[in-house]
Amino acid sequence: MAAQIVGEILITAGVILLLFVAWQLWWTNVESNAKQDQAVEEFFADLGEVPAPQEAAENPPPSAPDEVPVLGPRATGETFAVLYIPRFGENYTRPVTGGVTTAVLDNLGLGHYPETGMPGAVGNFALAGHRQTNGAVLDNIHTLVPGDRIHVQTQDGFYTYVYRNTQIVLPDRVDVLAPVPTQPGAEPQERILTLTSCNPRFGAQERIIAYAVMESFRPLAAGPPEEIAAQVGGIAEGTA
Repeated sequence: MAAQIVGEILITAGVILLLFVAWQLWWTNVESNAKQDQAVEEFFADLGEVPAPQEAAENPPPSAPDEVPVLGPRATGETFAVLYIPRFGENYTRPVTGGVTTAVLDNLGLGHYPETGMPGAVGNFALAGHRQTNGAVLDNIHTLVPGDRIHVQTQDGFYTYVYRNTQIVLPDRVDVLAPVPTQPGAEPQERILTLTSCNPRFGAQERIIAYAVMESFRPLAAGPPEEIAAQVGGIAEGTA
């Protein structure tokens, strides 16, 4: 009898554990994705009209201007940009929100480290995101290939960064957030985008860091880069 009771307890515990894993790896993604979609829709609604792809193609801006607009600091919880990474799929569209609190990362995808720069700034624009749960916004970070483009859209326009390299570090390596990553005190000369997430995919013993360098800026009036023009147009039409 005692063995039967213990067996039933173990089976029950196993079922509960499986349900918890399913909740972590599936349901948290469903909930977070819905909230992220809503944040993107609200961002576009506040943005107003975005030029259609064909209109944008008629008026391309300079490919690499000397000066680009830079947003001022944003409050924790405020979505101020949208990120597109074609390498992660043609529909990869994620909101970028101020702060890296649990509330931000668990619900709104990519969080901006407030001590780092903003899109287009000389220095380091650094973001954090989950790898597996709560939307799994950076699940495919390890698939980036040198030359891949990462596009950041703000109220001012589109900042295009080109992926450079990946680094695996221990969790205490906060120097990856320095204006010149891993070189605290160095004077920045480039506009860097840094993506940070947990490593390995189903663990958190390390951090995986992906670096990209800004290539160009397109003002909003010129429309999105060709690579994401159809994607942006579709979102804009759906929120019009």
